[in-house]
Amino acid sequence: MRAPEGRVFRVRGGNPLSGRIRPQGNKNEALPLLAACLLTDEEMILSNVPPIEDVLMMQEILRSVRARVEPVSASDPSRLRIVSGGQLESELNPELSSQLRGSVTLAGPLLARNGHVFLPRPGGDRIGRRRLDTHILALQALGATVKVFPDGFELKCDQLRGTDLLLDEASVTATENAVCAASLADGETVIRNAASEPHVQGLCRMLKAMGARIEGIGSNVLRIQGVEKLKGAPHRIGPDYLEVGSFISLAAVTGGELFIEDADLENLRMIRLVFSRLGIETRVENDGLLVPGDQTMEIVTDIGGDVPRIDDAPWPGFPADMTSVALVTATQCKGTVLIHEKMFESRLFFTDRLISMGARIVLCDPHRAIVIGPTPLFGSVVSSPDIRAGMAMLIAALCAQGESVIQNINQIDRGFASIDERLRDLGADIERAAG
Repeated sequence: MRAPEGRVFRVRGGNPLSGRIRPQGNKNEALPLLAACLLTDEEMILSNVPPIEDVLMMQEILRSVRARVEPVSASDPSRLRIVSGGQLESELNPELSSQLRGSVTLAGPLLARNGHVFLPRPGGDRIGRRRLDTHILALQALGATVKVFPDGFELKCDQLRGTDLLLDEASVTATENAVCAASLADGETVIRNAASEPHVQGLCRMLKAMGARIEGIGSNVLRIQGVEKLKGAPHRIGPDYLEVGSFISLAAVTGGELFIEDADLENLRMIRLVFSRLGIETRVENDGLLVPGDQTMEIVTDIGGDVPRIDDAPWPGFPADMTSVALVTATQCKGTVLIHEKMFESRLFFTDRLISMGARIVLCDPHRAIVIGPTPLFGSVVSSPDIRAGMAMLIAALCAQGESVIQNINQIDRGFASIDERLRDLGADIERAAG
């Protein structure tokens, strides 16, 4: 549940994190799947739902539009029943939506279901401008009329119609909105320059189980034949590969040996490749991933000895949400690396906090930072500016000398369930305390 205001993490670094851990369900898959449950009036069952703040908030938003959301059993809150029979509200609660960027994924399902939706301007991480143009243009191309107001967007349609659509950027959430809307549109829709991240694939697979006709899953061209009605279906959310990446970093920088169960190995290829360039080995064992304790932690230069670069890219490139973790990991590796975050102009500003802990980082501009390592980090009072930087600060604190106090831990709770308890089981000295 949401951490009370004024709560902090007190972390005493220096303990190796070792043992076994299982990642939670994929946060970025759970949010659009919950939204897509509104496409049918039949019962939906989702399992492996992560009990994190953002997912709990999305459940509240669904209830506010008259959907019923409840655990299948009191003993297993990760398995949810969603029923949205009857008439749904077309206007999203602005107070709830302002707290969750993922609320934007309700636009496509509600438009397809009701023919009308008012979408308040969503909230979320403060990592730079996050435009909604791609969402609006895609839904317009499918037949929606759009009115823009200071507090949000009103979309209406009599009947969504299939179209040949080129997204102006490979936006994950815009792809998800377009796929949901196209599933109930009249005729065929082709979505070009579609995002293909694992959570987009998970959404498409669930929609197919509901009766949608989708081809090209995993590619950048999706073909959807609209159907009149979708049915209820069960779906299991995949492991959170971004959390797996964070666990690899935690083990490596603290010198522990960690086995990550159910690690979603197929979707870790680029993450493992980037960590290998930082001198961090991982080994596949059955369906899990072993992070050995004897890492070289030496950055591999480019051919010819040039300074290597880690940059994010659309799938299957290195995920933008892993950039903060890669940067803090590099502070503990021997050598120099350029981190290039292409998407968000404010995501790297958290490096000031790492510099205050002793890291050698040159912030070249809002998108690029040079990291020179290894450098010992020292405990400090820091804050969590967003979910991913919050985890990066936690990684820094766990390998630092002395005590750190991490403020604004609500940001970490939004993306990582009971992270303090789970890390204590691995040997971390961390407590949730009053600020």
